Amino acid sequence: MLEFDTVSKSFWTGKSRKVILHDASFRIELGHSLGILAPNGSGKTTIINMMAGLEKPDAGQITRDCRVSFPLGFMGGINPRHSATENARYIARLYQIDPDEVEAFCRWMCDIGEYFDMPVGTYSQGMRSRFAFSLMLSLEFDLYLVDEGMPATTDVRFNRRAGAILKERLERATVLVVSHQADTLERYCQSAAVLRDGRLQFFDTLEEAKYMYDYETQS
Repeated sequence: MLEFDTVSKSFWTGKSRKVILHDASFRIELGHSLGILAPNGSGKTTIINMMAGLEKPDAGQITRDCRVSFPLGFMGGINPRHSATENARYIARLYQIDPDEVEAFCRWMCDIGEYFDMPVGTYSQGMRSRFAFSLMLSLEFDLYLVDEGMPATTDVRFNRRAGAILKERLERATVLVVSHQADTLERYCQSAAVLRDGRLQFFDTLEEAKYMYDYETQS
């Protein structure tokens, strides 16, 4: 279970205060995947980061009673001066998982050959995305956080392999997806909320959320 209790978050833009969330209270129960629809620039990534514990709210309480993943494609915990091998083994030790197992999985999933033993800072954007996604899939979580869907990579083989593993993983886990596109949520979620002006409105079905989101976006 992941719970927000009267959580508020905002930023000063230099000219005005941008409200991300205002007194948001909701609970994500394991076994019920949820989507959040929000326009670009409304704070989707900030909300995901708060769920993961990467950012703190200005007010309110966030409770995590389950294993919550870092966001899909998150690079913040990866040291670019170290190789994928070194990063994978370090993250594995943080999560108290066998480093050999995590390294082997990531090496197989990435399929980048000798680059796996080179500094991550020398990788292309696509290679970094593949490694970050592989690293997340190598760890078992109860709740997976997905920001805008699959990672940015043009490698069709990787996308097919990663998508199949993610689908299998989510059959026994829960997912929280934030996106500005309703189609992204259809692959994972049974219900959704719409974020507008710092307030979340929840709907029992994805269709209801899509209707409201489209209406508000066009108005």
